[in-house]
Amino acid sequence: MTLKTIVKGKAKGIILKSYNPINFLGAVDKKTGVIRDENHDLFNKSVKDTILVFPHGVGSSVGAYTIYSLKSNNSAPCAMICQKADLTVASGCALANIPLVIVTKEEFESLENGKEINIDTDKNLL
Repeated sequence: MTLKTIVKGKAKGIILKSYNPINFLGAVDKKTGVIRDENHDLFNKSVKDTILVFPHGVGSSVGAYTIYSLKSNNSAPCAMICQKADLTVASGCALANIPLVIVTKEEFESLENGKEINIDTDKNLL
C-alpha cells in the first residue's frame, strides 16, 4: 500500500470502517467515543481502540478538539485511515497524537471491517 502520512505513529487494532464522512463535533460522543448520529452507518458503535477507516471528516473545525477530547477521555481510535486529508481530522489527530494516513480509493476499498491490522508510518506499512 502507498501511505501518505499526515501524523506519524504506530498502531495495532481492529478496523471500524465507514463509507460516510464523519462530523466529529456533531456525531461523536467525546466522552465515550460512541457515534450518536442516527443517520450514520456507524450509529451506536464506538471508535474507541479501533483503526477508524472513513473517507474524510466534515463539519466545523471545532471537531479537531472533539478528537483531542476523545484522546483525553481514553475513547479515541488507535489510528485513522482516510481517502482525503481534511483540516479538522488532520489537526485533531496532530493535537491528540493519533496516527493518520491517507490511502487511495482502491486501497480504501480493500480494507475490511473487523480485520486486525498494524500501522507503522516509519516503515510505510499497513
